[in-house]
Amino acid sequence: MKKQIEINNTEKAGWLLLIGIVLIGANLRVPITSVGTLMSFIREDLDISNAVAGLVTTLPLIAFAVLSPFAPKIANRIGMQWTIALSMVVLIIGIAIRSVTGIGFLFIGTLLIGLAISIGNVLIPGIIKMNFPYRIGVMTGIYAVFMNIFGALGSGLSVPISGIGNMGWQGALGIWGLLAIVAFVVWLPQLRKQQRAPSKATIKPKQKTKLWRSPLAWSVTLFMGGQSLVFYTLIAWMPDILSTIGYDARSAGWMVFLMQTAIIPTTFVVPVIAEKLKSQVGLAVGTALLFTTGFLGLLSGSMLLVPLWAILLGVAGGSGFSLSMVFFTLRTKDGREAVELSGMAQSFGYMLAAIGPVFAGVLYDIGGGWTLPLLFLLFVSLIILLAGIVSGKEGTISERAKKSKKELADSI
Repeated sequence: MKKQIEINNTEKAGWLLLIGIVLIGANLRVPITSVGTLMSFIREDLDISNAVAGLVTTLPLIAFAVLSPFAPKIANRIGMQWTIALSMVVLIIGIAIRSVTGIGFLFIGTLLIGLAISIGNVLIPGIIKMNFPYRIGVMTGIYAVFMNIFGALGSGLSVPISGIGNMGWQGALGIWGLLAIVAFVVWLPQLRKQQRAPSKATIKPKQKTKLWRSPLAWSVTLFMGGQSLVFYTLIAWMPDILSTIGYDARSAGWMVFLMQTAIIPTTFVVPVIAEKLKSQVGLAVGTALLFTTGFLGLLSGSMLLVPLWAILLGVAGGSGFSLSMVFFTLRTKDGREAVELSGMAQSFGYMLAAIGPVFAGVLYDIGGGWTLPLLFLLFVSLIILLAGIVSGKEGTISERAKKSKKELADSI
C-alpha cells in the first residue's frame, strides 16, 4: 500500500513538472510576439519614431545575448528550480511595468521581460535532460510546440484584445501577465526539490568541460545562431520582401502566418525523430536544404509559389530550432553541461539574431532591393549546413574531446 502511494506521488510529481515546463515554455515567446502587431498603436500613442519602436523588439534579443552566459552561474548558486521561479517573478513585474503608459516604462519593462525569458530559454533544456533522460525528444517537442503556439496566439490575439472595452495596447500587453502568474503558481511545488544549490566542493574540476575550446560546442553554437538569425530576419523583413513580388500588406501577413503555422508541427516531430537516431546529420542537412530552397524560391520572384516557399521556410525554421534544443541535450553528458552549452549557444545565437535584421536592412540600402539580403541568407544556410553536419554526429562534447586527444596521441 505504501509503495503504491509512493508510485502515485511520483507520477503526480512528474505530471506537475510536465505541466510546469509547458507553462514556462508558453511564456517564452508571447511577451515578445504580442508587441509586433500592436506597434503602430504604441508608436502613435507615445509619438515615437520607427527606429525607436524597433528597439522594442530588438531589446529582448540583446538581453538574451547578454544574460544567457550568466544563467548557468545563477542556477549553480541558487538551483535551477529557484532560478526559473524568480525569472517568472521578474517576467510578471516586467509585463506590468511595460503596460503602464510612458516610453520609460515601455523600455524598462521590455528589458526585464528579455532578462526573464533568457533564463527560461537556457535552463529548460537542462531541466528536461535531468528529469526526463529517456524522453528528451518528446519533452523537447512538447515544450517547443507550446512555446510556438502561444507565440502565434500573441501575434493573432493582441489587436482583438486591445479593442475590447478600454483595454487598449496597454491592456493587450498586460493580460499576458496572467499566463506568467499561472506558470509561477504551478511551478511552486518544484521549489521543494532543491532548497539549496549544490556546494562547489561537490563539483570536481575534472567533471567540467571547457566548452569554449570545444569544436563541437562551437558547431552547435553556430547552428543555433544561424537558424535564429534567419528566423528573426524573416519575421522582420518577409512582408517587405513579398511586397516586391506583388503581395499587398494583408496577403504578405497571411504568408508570414503560414510560415509560423508550419513551424508548430515540425517542432514536435523533429525532436522525437532526432532522439531515435544515433546521428542527426541527415536532419541537419535537410534543414539547411529547406532553407536554401525557400530562399532560392523567393529570389526567383514567382508570386504563385510563395505559399510553398513560406511553408518550406517554416518547416526549416521549426526543424532548426528543435535540433538546436536537442543538440543541447544529446551532445552533453548531464543536465549541468546541457545548461552550460545552452547558455553559450543562446548568447551567441541571439546576438546574431539581433544583428541579422539590421544587417539585412543595410544590404537592402546598398543594393536597392532584396537580392543582396536573400543572398546573405543563402550564405547563412551554408553555415547552418556545415555546423549541422558537425553537430549532428554521434557523441557528446566530452567523448569527442577524448577521441581527439587519443587520435593526437596516436599520431605522435
